[in-house]
Amino acid sequence: MSNPIRILSDHLVNQIAAGEVVERPASVIKELIENSLDAGCARLEIDVEQGGIKRLRVRDDGRGIPRDQLALALARHATSKLTELADLEAVGTLGFRGEALPSIASVSRLTLISRVRPDLESDADTTERAAGDSAWEVAVAIDGRLEGPRPAAHPPGTSVEVRDLFFNTPARRKFLRTEKTEFDHVDQVVRRLALARPDVALELRHNGRVVHQLPAADGRPESVLARLDRLLGSGFAEQSLEIDASAVDLRLHGWVRRPAFSRSQADQQFFYVNGRLIRDRLITHAIRQAFSDFLHQARHPGYVLFLDLPPRLVDVNVHPAKHEVRFRESRQVHDFIQRALQRRLAHGVLGGVVSDESTPETADRSAGAFVAAPDRPTVSPDETGDSPGRRHSQPPRTFGFGARHPTPALGVGDGRRVYQASLALQRPVADSVSASPVGNEAESSIAAESDLPPLGFALAQLNGVYLLAESAEGLILVDIHAAHERIGYERLKAAWSAGRVTSQPLLVPHSLQVDPREADRLEEQRETLARLGLVLDRLGVDRVVVREVPALLRQADMDALVRDLLADLAAQGESTRVEQAIDSVLATLACHGSVRANRRLTLDEMNALLRDMERTERIDQCNHGRPTWVRLSHADLDRLFLRGR
Repeated sequence: MSNPIRILSDHLVNQIAAGEVVERPASVIKELIENSLDAGCARLEIDVEQGGIKRLRVRDDGRGIPRDQLALALARHATSKLTELADLEAVGTLGFRGEALPSIASVSRLTLISRVRPDLESDADTTERAAGDSAWEVAVAIDGRLEGPRPAAHPPGTSVEVRDLFFNTPARRKFLRTEKTEFDHVDQVVRRLALARPDVALELRHNGRVVHQLPAADGRPESVLARLDRLLGSGFAEQSLEIDASAVDLRLHGWVRRPAFSRSQADQQFFYVNGRLIRDRLITHAIRQAFSDFLHQARHPGYVLFLDLPPRLVDVNVHPAKHEVRFRESRQVHDFIQRALQRRLAHGVLGGVVSDESTPETADRSAGAFVAAPDRPTVSPDETGDSPGRRHSQPPRTFGFGARHPTPALGVGDGRRVYQASLALQRPVADSVSASPVGNEAESSIAAESDLPPLGFALAQLNGVYLLAESAEGLILVDIHAAHERIGYERLKAAWSAGRVTSQPLLVPHSLQVDPREADRLEEQRETLARLGLVLDRLGVDRVVVREVPALLRQADMDALVRDLLADLAAQGESTRVEQAIDSVLATLACHGSVRANRRLTLDEMNALLRDMERTERIDQCNHGRPTWVRLSHADLDRLFLRGR
């Protein structure tokens, strides 16, 4: 006879729920810290013993819990964060289910101590004030019964202590790893939450030893960057680009590591939605697409990004541990993130680089090696506006975020006298000027430095490979081949787009067998693919035929291209395989057409390359993800030679 249906005891129900919420000590730390952050704390103290298996304690200075609500805090589905269904549809807190504390208490020895913050105490009568002046403690017995509340000594705020995790569930305890492994997981959780809330001071101790001691950032940019470096390694802030983009109700801000500093594994990828760390395939795909023109498949970007949007536009109640979310307008979110990152990466370190209008003629010129262009009309210094009387009279030219660069857009074939006029900015002032007062000299020097382009002017070529230039910030070193390769690649892409996609009919149409559902997806995307030059027809239930292909892909493996395209359509509902294949061909053309090593360049040609770099998007790295240029600031140079010590 089968066992009768019965209602389980509350303690057993909590232990079952703990299987979803409490995986290891790190899971406990996550839930407790999130509760503290929801309580409005400004400081967190975390003590861990034996990797969290023996003891965990999280203490905060938040609002605290009144005496009469301590028992409710340990009851299932009891919470102060929701009251009705409308609240669930617009959750603005990290926790909301009321399951964490009872679930943790069912598999450990838990003690909860709290004292209401003085500024929140009730002034109704003296009795209530006296009760609020002291802390109260409750504990959970082995059988799940509550002990207390009883008076305790504690500052304003709350402490939750968890001892002997999984002591009453041996099957769960035997799956825990070594002390070092478990503490590594705890450390990762603390780092992730510390990155999300730089305004909260945090201290982590393991076996009595201080591991992290992070002061609150107080909103100062330098202190926020200092926390990034402490948690992600020295140099993260310096190697990153800051982003802040908004559209409609969406805002994306944070830091993304420059592609030249990509990593071999995805260990520095942190994405937060309304302050909650998530792992989402949609987000990952959008970021990967934004980096597709910068990184090889084997490399991974690094980033700390925050997406802010109204809570009603995202559902956080879709995962037991709240690691995943569901967006109401997923396509809009995906496209916004992808385009915002693409724009920021295109601007690069120079910031706000405005791409010139490329034409097929300029693309053709860029794709080849540097060659002498037809002589242009000779321009005198007066005509360039660089004469002593006119140099600062013309309104400055503006790039991107307001930088001033009056240098005209010059090509490789521009006359030597044009560059001589520009280089006059670097020359010592005339004797007649040197006789002027010291104050005027300083002002003239500052004005001249402010007129320098971002990458300055060329000084020399080193070893036939590198270009040395002087800018207002210091010394610029450029990899000539890599920089010219990126310039050629961007111009070829612009020319290809401007001329639309040229398709070439196949002499013998190529047919292949596919799954009926895949054939349906191809039919749905038929017009989009045709605009890219890929024309397909359906011959039957499970067979399609390729009749035309983009001219650049006439030698490509059609079977592999179509099947990769189908895989993308199945996973994301769209595919960029054709564009990626075209870009790959254009990148190869740009690589073969760029300046080779040991090709000696004149000073004019080197300056032309610098000006082209300033006008080219994504110039910080070449098509293969390698850096194209680096800057040694004056401080870096002084440090190398121990000056100022």
